[in-house]
Amino acid sequence: MTSHTTPSSLLGGSLKTFSAAVPAGTTLHAWLKPVDADTPAELKASQDGQEIGRLTARNTEEFEFRALLIEAAGETSFNYDAANTRLSVVYAFSEANVLDKGIVVLYSGEANSTPIVPDSYHFRPPFGWMNDPNGFGRFCDKLHLFYQHYPHSLRWNTMHWGHAVSDDYLRWKHLPMFLFPSAELSARADGRGGAFSGSAIAVSGEEPGIRIFFTEQVKDREPEEQIQLTAVSRDGITAGPGEIILPERPADLGLTLDFRDPYVIKGPDGRWKMLLGSRDHAGGVILLYETLDPDAAIGWNFIGILHRENRFGMTAAECPCIVPLDGSADDPQTRWALIFGLLTSRDPATGRRNITIATVGHFDGRSFVKEFEQELDFATDAYAFQAFVDRSGPVGIAWLANWTDISKKIDFPTAMTLPRRVLLKDGVLLTPPVEAVDSLRQQLLDQDRLVSGETVELGNGAIEIVIDLAAAGAPFDLEFDHSEAEIGVRVDQEGLSILYDLPDGKWLPRYIAAGARPSMLRIFLDKGSIEVFADDGRWTGTKRLPGFEPARSARLNAPAGSVAAARVWQLAL
Repeated sequence: MTSHTTPSSLLGGSLKTFSAAVPAGTTLHAWLKPVDADTPAELKASQDGQEIGRLTARNTEEFEFRALLIEAAGETSFNYDAANTRLSVVYAFSEANVLDKGIVVLYSGEANSTPIVPDSYHFRPPFGWMNDPNGFGRFCDKLHLFYQHYPHSLRWNTMHWGHAVSDDYLRWKHLPMFLFPSAELSARADGRGGAFSGSAIAVSGEEPGIRIFFTEQVKDREPEEQIQLTAVSRDGITAGPGEIILPERPADLGLTLDFRDPYVIKGPDGRWKMLLGSRDHAGGVILLYETLDPDAAIGWNFIGILHRENRFGMTAAECPCIVPLDGSADDPQTRWALIFGLLTSRDPATGRRNITIATVGHFDGRSFVKEFEQELDFATDAYAFQAFVDRSGPVGIAWLANWTDISKKIDFPTAMTLPRRVLLKDGVLLTPPVEAVDSLRQQLLDQDRLVSGETVELGNGAIEIVIDLAAAGAPFDLEFDHSEAEIGVRVDQEGLSILYDLPDGKWLPRYIAAGARPSMLRIFLDKGSIEVFADDGRWTGTKRLPGFEPARSARLNAPAGSVAAARVWQLAL
């Protein structure tokens, strides 16, 4: 399928047109709304000069979703009058092969078109806003990534679930919108709620599919703003209707209205378990539910508070997940990682916000006994981390952002982190990138000049730098030339740091893994981000960078003999 978009009219005036060569049986999804209440919005489809379909909408407050089946193959033109119609998104796909081919975006407006970032290797949505990953998992031999999504602008608003699939964690095909907010919430762009974060499990039996769990948020709804729903997708493309499974919070615990982010996994006792994030008078709590239903569709019962956290001035515990680390789920000796975000937290020593904690211990299906804990990411821009157990063990992904960075004055370069394994080794938790990232290496740019102190040009800015130190904790400074920020990586007597400063003179947090003494570092640069994995992910740091310009060059400063080797790779998908 090929498309040809013409932003200005071929016919003159306010009439606009774009076209695509489509195969037979193409499905079109479009969102449109009228400019005013007097004239409905219209999008017309034509082949060989004959109209074959027309989509209309009358709601002036929010874009309305419409679908059209194009039965015959051929060059198809789409026309609308900008004097009375506003378009948000138009994409096309074939249901027969969309899981392999994905969608083709035919149109997106100025308000929701994502910046063009050629050569970038991080996941980004094809249009609109994105935040938390949801339902990350493998279903029917494909990796599925669902995510919090608002399609009509680059700002957060009424939540949908976007969707993509991959065979290797890195190369994704964008799919049709998976989950829509309720009709009531879809009627206005007022940010009152929507289909919030959740998780997914496989549906087995004669009709395999995907069962998702999500929070429906409706601001000022009484008695509950947030309730839990489930829905099933049989085709792996779109979700069916949602059904309420938890209509209210547990009683008599003094919980706030925070009651969200259901994460479902099979527990050590073979029963389905659900974790939910909440808050009481003392801080954040993680709630535990279970069901005896083998399909996890009904019968959810509250077990108790699985974990409590009240440090760093946090409010709610968000996006909890739990995965077995070093054995099977039904082995009592297996240790589990309980991972969650500390919403609004602030580390007084560094100023870092919205910290994510990984707590390691034993989980028997009803209680969790902590052995130790560590921060998941010392630079804190890997939020809402969600993991699942894949063929080779747990793998997770996070939103490459931090809520404190969001500003109404700037565009927000939304992306997901590199997917990461979750491992337990020698008493510490490791989160290295998945092995597939090695396939991104296209060319070895340098293995001599950086280590000798010369400036190395970084080409298109999609880069991996591997640094081997002569001894654990050997000091160095790696400086990058970037148009919008001062960026670097440092190891010194205080630990491992991502250096980050802006020219506005405002005080910024210190992104440091205090006391870290790494021996080897993998540093991934992309347009809009830097990720550091030290000693196989023993210390991991992720920082979102402003704008979409690449780092132009790098220079390494280190005492003689401190750095044993340094290699620079050009990366590409």
